[in-house]
Amino acid sequence: MPVVQVSVWAGMSEEAKKRVAEGMTEVLTELGIPKEAVTVIFYEIPKANWATGGDLHSEKYADR
Repeated sequence: MPVVQVSVWAGMSEEAKKRVAEGMTEVLTELGIPKEAVTVIFYEIPKANWATGGDLHSEKYADR
């Protein structure tokens, strides 16, 4: 069944991941998909390996 892949900056708290996984699962169960069939996978990416608009996130968001 559905696999939800979530890319985030490295360092996201386990509690935040849990809330995201619960929310994604809730949305899909509202569409009639059994809760047990929903898989959520987190990919933690260092900010230095992520860029938007040509700007590295490690520089653009150094304070976060």
